[in-house]
Amino acid sequence: MACSATSTTTTALISSNPRPRAFSPKSQSLSLPNSFTGLRAPLLSRVARSISLSRASHYQNSFVVKASSELPLVGNTAPDFEAEAVFDQEFIKVKLSEYIGKKYVILFFYPLDFTFVCPTEITAFSDRYEEFEKLNTEILGVSIDSVFSHLAWVQTDRKSGGLGDLKYPLVSDVTKSISKSYGVLIPDQGIALRGLFIIDKEGVIQHSTINNLAIGRSVDETMRTLQALQYVQENPDEFAQLGGSQERNP
Repeated sequence: MACSATSTTTTALISSNPRPRAFSPKSQSLSLPNSFTGLRAPLLSRVARSISLSRASHYQNSFVVKASSELPLVGNTAPDFEAEAVFDQEFIKVKLSEYIGKKYVILFFYPLDFTFVCPTEITAFSDRYEEFEKLNTEILGVSIDSVFSHLAWVQTDRKSGGLGDLKYPLVSDVTKSISKSYGVLIPDQGIALRGLFIIDKEGVIQHSTINNLAIGRSVDETMRTLQALQYVQENPDEFAQLGGSQERNP
C-alpha cells in the first residue's frame, strides 16, 4: 500500500514537562543514507566485497551479528528497561519489569516515526486494544525516536499520515539500548527492524518474530499466538495448533 510519509528527526533530550506544546513535523527533515532501499542487505555480503577471499574466513566470525549474549531470546527472561514514553499525549515512564506478575506484554519495534511503511499496524493494535486488554495484555511500541517525535506523530491525524490518539504507550529508545538488547538494532543504520515479542506474566519471552523494514505484522496472528500461549500455560498437558484448535500431548 502506498504511503504518504513525512520525514522528521528530533534530537531533543527527554523532558519531564507533563504536557509539552505540539510542534509541526513538517518543519523538520530526515536525511537517509543514499544506500537505503527499505530492506536490510546482509551484512556479510557487503563485507565480503571489501576483503580478499584469503582473509574472509579469518574475519568471518568478527562480522557475525548476534541478538544477545544469551541465545535464543525465546525462553529467556526479557531484557528489562526503563524509558520515557508518550501516552495520552503526555510524557510518562515505562519500566518493563513493573508488568511482571500482572500482565502479558506485546512489545513491538518499528524503524522511525513518519517514515517507511504506513502506520497501519501501529493504529491497528490501538484499534483492537480492548481485545488485548480482555486477555490481560499490555501493548508497548518502541522506536529510536525521541518522545517529542512520538508526540508530534500522535498529534497528527491519520488522514495526514499520523497516528492520532493511541491507547497504548510509544516508548522512546533514543540510546538504542532497548533495540540492541532485543537483537533488532541495525548497527550501520541505527534503527530497529520490525521485531515483535510476546512476554508472559513471569517476564519470559515466549514468542518473537522479526521482519525486515518494509514488512508489517499481522494483528490477527499476534492475537492468535497470544491466545495459544495463554491456553497452553493454563493447560500444560495440551498444545495449541496453528488453526487455534487444541490437542492433548501424547
